[in-house]
Amino acid sequence: MLRRTGTCLTACTLSLVLALPTQAQSPGRYEAPGLTRSPTIAAGGDYGLPSLTRAGSQAISGEEYRLGRAWLRQFRARAPEWQDAIAQDYVESLVARLLPHSGLGDARTAVTLVESRLLNAFAVPGGVIGVNAGLFAFAEREAELASVVAHELGHLSQRHYARGQARAEQTQIPAMAAMLAGMLLAAGGGGDAGIAAAMGSQAAFIQDQLSYSRRFEQEADRVALQAMADAGYEPGAMVEMFRAMQRMVSLQGGNPPEFLLTHPVTESRISDTQGRADQVSVTAPRDGDLHYQLVRARALLTIHDRDPQQASTRLAQDQAPEAARRYLDALIDGRAGRTDRALDALDDLARSQPDLAMLPASAAQVAFEAGRIDEAIARSRRQLRLMPDYAPTRRLLGEALLQRDPDEAYRVLSELADARPEDPQAFTLLAEAAGRSGREAWGHLARAEQLQLTGRIDRAIRQLEVAKDVAEREGDSAAASHIERRREDFIGYRETLEKF
Repeated sequence: MLRRTGTCLTACTLSLVLALPTQAQSPGRYEAPGLTRSPTIAAGGDYGLPSLTRAGSQAISGEEYRLGRAWLRQFRARAPEWQDAIAQDYVESLVARLLPHSGLGDARTAVTLVESRLLNAFAVPGGVIGVNAGLFAFAEREAELASVVAHELGHLSQRHYARGQARAEQTQIPAMAAMLAGMLLAAGGGGDAGIAAAMGSQAAFIQDQLSYSRRFEQEADRVALQAMADAGYEPGAMVEMFRAMQRMVSLQGGNPPEFLLTHPVTESRISDTQGRADQVSVTAPRDGDLHYQLVRARALLTIHDRDPQQASTRLAQDQAPEAARRYLDALIDGRAGRTDRALDALDDLARSQPDLAMLPASAAQVAFEAGRIDEAIARSRRQLRLMPDYAPTRRLLGEALLQRDPDEAYRVLSELADARPEDPQAFTLLAEAAGRSGREAWGHLARAEQLQLTGRIDRAIRQLEVAKDVAEREGDSAAASHIERRREDFIGYRETLEKF
């Protein structure tokens, strides 16, 4: 079982699980010079960030969306982010698979991964879903992880945060601010200090809401069970997760993991879940557990970064498929400089599992990290001819091209930023590509976008001022106009951030 290193604050328990992603204006995209823009992309490019000062719907749904995106940026500014493009793609795909069965329609969600061994996942107003690397270590099967994600989506679809706030409208900002403080402490292993940090003036509000949240938990469980079945996952996996968590608590002397502090598990809740799971049937069972096991191997390697052998031991103890163990061994070989051996193993796995995009992507990554830039480019291009929409490989290709062809890197990374407007790493690479290819003003703009996505709004605004000066000096009126529009958006965005 996972080693406990900290305790999430009790004050997060209500805010943490109560959220709703909502409809928002269609996002604009990164408008780069020399690129053909899709006719569906609006001018002005706001990178998925709604105007936070524009007049419009004042319904709580719209407010939740704006506050949720502001919360996410503040969280990114301080939390230890798990920067793994392959794991990110997997979790986003899992959310997309469950979303239409969770009563959320086409709601826009945002996924953030936390580099923490602690067992935790959370939902935040505005459709933000967070998953710790530690959850992968704990969940031995994909259906178990799906049960946790489906539960979080259940809170979103039932509008639990909005319903809670209907009783105390003035508490929304303080509660979210307390949640932010506590989540940051928990993510960093802040221990019981997280509890003290967020109680204070929020204590009465939290006490008032406890019974309310227990009902919300039951509602979310019911939504999750049906969503799992409709998406092809065995609903009984949720019961298995609850039982495993109970065993974890007993082994740790009664100390619950973060997830159980925000989602308490009782015998009555388990019995209710078991009874309902028995009544739900899966019409089209999924057979995608190997994909999960491979991503789980990556998570274990992240958690045991200093001693990779512990990751191998864990997979063996859990009787993971042989392919997952071979994959992990290949990643370890790559890190140890045994590049040819790692690539041979990954290529062999890719031939046996041709539909798993992460296998050739992992091989290209191993080649890149070994300094084999040309091979990484060749491998990436070969994969993208067959799987053109696989974002992790597109990102790797752009990063590798920075060493060989900055103009081409700029084209590839511009398209990636256009497709992933909430991805700070895409804009980090794009800024570098713009600088290396002589697009100085656009490079400063991309850097400003990366800064605002990670909550550093004042620095982002200053970066835009530099970008505008460069654009005017170079006579680039298109860039100057675009930068000015973004500056107005950023100033409005800063007003929302200041609420926290």
